[in-house]
Amino acid sequence: MTYSIVAKCARTGQYGIGVSTYSPRSGATVPFVVPNRGALAFQCTTSQDLRAFAGELLAKGASADGILREVERVDRFWQKRQIAIVDTSGHVAAFTGAQAPATAEHRLGVGYAVAGNVVTTTCVSDTTEGFEAVRNSDLPLAEKLMRALEAGARSGGQEEGLTSAALLVYDRYSFPIVDLRVDVHPTPVIELRRIWEFYQPLTDYYTRRNIDPSNLGRWWQYRMEVCPGWKPVHMSGRIPQQ
Repeated sequence: MTYSIVAKCARTGQYGIGVSTYSPRSGATVPFVVPNRGALAFQCTTSQDLRAFAGELLAKGASADGILREVERVDRFWQKRQIAIVDTSGHVAAFTGAQAPATAEHRLGVGYAVAGNVVTTTCVSDTTEGFEAVRNSDLPLAEKLMRALEAGARSGGQEEGLTSAALLVYDRYSFPIVDLRVDVHPTPVIELRRIWEFYQPLTDYYTRRNIDPSNLGRWWQYRMEVCPGWKPVHMSGRIPQQ
C-alpha cells in the first residue's frame, strides 16, 4: 500500500520524509517530523493517535529504538503496523509487523530508513539505491528524497498503481521549509516532481517570509529574479478560475 523514506541530512541537520501510496492523502496520514528532534513514517495500518504518540516521544528526545518499544507496549494492533524512524542523533530504526501485507519490508541506512508494503519486490531496494546514489552529495535533502521516491516509482511502486505522494522537510525552524502533497493523481510521483521543481526556487523566499518579511516582494517577483525567463500567468492574461 505504501513506500516511504525518512532521513536526517548529516550536512544540514534537516529532517525529511518522502512517501507515496495507492490510497489518497498520504501526506496527511504517514509522515511526522519534530523539528530538531527527528522524523517518522507510520504506515501499513495507520493510526493518527499512535503517530502523534510517537511524535511526542521524539520531542522528548527518545531514541528510535525506544520509541518502537513504547509504541509496541500500548498498541493492540502492533503486528499490523510498519514504522520507520530517525532520531535526534541520526540513529534509525524500523519495524514491519508479522501481519503486514505481502512484500512488506524495511531497510536501514546511514541516517535514513526505507519501508514498503504491498509494493513490487524491488521497490524498497530501488528506493534505497536511489537515495544512496545522492546521499553524500550537496543536493538539498528534499531533492534526495524526491529522487528516492522516483526510483521506487520506476520499479512499479505498487502493482495497483499509485494515487498520492508527499514531500516534507524541516530545517531548524518550527515550520517546514518544504511541505508538498499530491492527494489524488494517476501518477503522483511525477506530479510531485513537477510541483517540487516549481517550488524549489521559492524555498528560501518562504523561509525568509516566515522569519522577517521586511523588504520582501511578492513570491512571483522573487521567482522571476531567480528563474530567468519565467513569467507568472497574470502577465500573460487572466485565466478563468471557474
